[in-house]
Amino acid sequence: MKPVIAIHGGAGFSRKTPAQPYRIGLARALEAGWDVIARGGTSLDAVAAAVVALEDDAHFNAGRGAVYNAAGRHELDASIMDGATLRAGAVAAVSHIRNPILAARAVMERSPHVLLAGAGAERFARQQRLKIEKPSYFSTPGRLAALRRNLKHHHGTVGAVALDRDGNLAAATSTGGFTGKLPGRVGDSPIIGAGTWADNATCAVSGTGHGELFIRTALAHDIAARMRYRGDSLGRAAQAALAAIARLGGDGGLAAVDRRGNIAIPFNSEAMPRACVGRDGRALVKIGP
Repeated sequence: MKPVIAIHGGAGFSRKTPAQPYRIGLARALEAGWDVIARGGTSLDAVAAAVVALEDDAHFNAGRGAVYNAAGRHELDASIMDGATLRAGAVAAVSHIRNPILAARAVMERSPHVLLAGAGAERFARQQRLKIEKPSYFSTPGRLAALRRNLKHHHGTVGAVALDRDGNLAAATSTGGFTGKLPGRVGDSPIIGAGTWADNATCAVSGTGHGELFIRTALAHDIAARMRYRGDSLGRAAQAALAAIARLGGDGGLAAVDRRGNIAIPFNSEAMPRACVGRDGRALVKIGP
């Protein structure tokens, strides 16, 4: 099986935003994930590596570059799923974990649970010796300016999906939410079946966009269900799922790969940073349409 990987840096991206820093960040994250999978590593390791790289890049709304909520704090969400076993892990509303995606994986692999939130999730992360940071680590001038201008767009969320040489799929998603969100708000990113899904029988999906609508439509699982029960192709299923979001008045995008290595990265927002390495082994990095 030829391995593939696809990543996204968040729907809601404006074409007026300088693209070069995002291209560099995407390329770095793609390389981090591809290096794992090209050497025979697992899809789970690959998506985690890619998302860690994006969380560490302050240009993206996840980890270090997370947006502020209405109370002037950072509350981060993340999830990961293994398509071979349907195991999944997630954390929500955490404020001190440097890499929420690693905490999500720890929940999956080292606890009997799927989702931990708030103080309990942070306590668990400390017990697992994950890196903990002061709130100032996540603070960036641009995000603070956005809060002060009362910008409530949902720009952000990062994610990765991959298929490894053994035919196993995995997906990972991480976000800071949207600027000015109410404290305690949890979007689709840590919700399995909404923002993240992976199942070897169908596909792996990581979503980005209007989180409440992704939850209401169970977008990530909807794509897998359309493939399983209707026999839709990955591309057709992904477009149909996004159309359901549009009918509810929202926008967004996603990165997805199926069990044969087909890749779909559709979006109905103005632009979406995205990158992939397909079955031909060629890397592609794009921002706009």
